[in-house]
Amino acid sequence: MYKIMLTFFCLNIVLSGFSQALPIKAKDVKKLAGIMAGEFSSEAQAKADSAYFHIRLCMKPIWKKKKDGYWLYVEQAVAESAAAPYRQRVYHLYQQDETTVVSKVYEIKDPARYAGGWKDATKLATLTFEELIDRQGCSIYLRKNADGTFQGATPEKECLSSLRGAKYATSEVVISPDQLLSWDRGWDANDKQVWGAVKGGYVFRKLGKLK
Repeated sequence: MYKIMLTFFCLNIVLSGFSQALPIKAKDVKKLAGIMAGEFSSEAQAKADSAYFHIRLCMKPIWKKKKDGYWLYVEQAVAESAAAPYRQRVYHLYQQDETTVVSKVYEIKDPARYAGGWKDATKLATLTFEELIDRQGCSIYLRKNADGTFQGATPEKECLSSLRGAKYATSEVVISPDQLLSWDRGWDANDKQVWGAVKGGYVFRKLGKLK
């Protein structure tokens, strides 16, 4: 329990502002894509704190022949309903400048068609770029820390959302080789939080790699 709470504290401190930006090289983007590709679970956190659900997060590399960065198919589902993911996305990782990696976010026009695609490659074989919808304003801008982790967030108030009365959403992440800390929240017109975890972000432990 102490370790979980300490992780929350660190997440809040880290995301309060970027540390000095370190230079990014092509190998760093490749490393980040490799870290993100895998199966993740928030089970340990859910057992320690009933305010959090046991969520499974899976990110599968796709379109490996593309030369414009790295592409990941992403699924999130409550563990007990893993066959019915509540979120399906495609992330495009690429280097924007000397210190920034962008994780551009896309929705999928017919997501149900690709549910479970992270473990069934035949489903993703038919997914094309034309089936994606750009989530404008929802890209996450990542920078590298001195300890080798990556941290980032969406631009303030640019990611529009209508879920549960929200006007916009924010996402903040800290990514390390063995876990991913993610805090997604929705806010109304008065900047009041209307959805998402309240006490801190979700802690996803990496269970294994997906290729």
